[in-house]
Amino acid sequence: MNPEYPAPLTVTRNTCPLCCKELVTLWVPDDIPFFGEVMHITSLCDCGFKYSDTLILAQHEPVHYELKISGRDDLDARVVRSTSGTVRIPELGVDIEPGPASESFVSNVEGVLDRVEDILEMVTRWDEPDKTERAQELLCIIEKVKAGDFEITVIIEDPIGNSAIIATNAMRRGLTEKEAEGLRTGIVVFEKGEIE
Repeated sequence: MNPEYPAPLTVTRNTCPLCCKELVTLWVPDDIPFFGEVMHITSLCDCGFKYSDTLILAQHEPVHYELKISGRDDLDARVVRSTSGTVRIPELGVDIEPGPASESFVSNVEGVLDRVEDILEMVTRWDEPDKTERAQELLCIIEKVKAGDFEITVIIEDPIGNSAIIATNAMRRGLTEKEAEGLRTGIVVFEKGEIE
């Protein structure tokens, strides 16, 4: 076993999507508190292309977390978003849904707002006045949230149950079957009949 890695390492080789040369991918299993079994994946190419993610291998009951952000202290609440988690901030009209290239992350509420700001700043450079104006409005609201002057609600829903908001005042409940079925997972699932 390689001393740099705490678990057995698997190496796969494929073709880089940018330069078409060999792409090396490292697969490292791990066991992380709260998540359980995970697989760390890192792909590196000499051309500079890189991809990394942590896949959660466990599946839990579908879950809904909700946290009211009413002051600066709430910005420190831990946010765990798996590749199947949907993040919503209704007051901003923000829905971050998983897709085939979704990455999981562990951050805090302020970090989630930073991610939204990055996207809005990109929108402000578009040549569409109505969209850029709305993006500017939302950026101003996020600044107010960070200053503790505007309340929002952060919601995470996960049909596979691997996402969470970790805070004493976070509300947690299970999702109904109908609610869970209405969520995207970002995961491609093949039914047995589809691959025969």
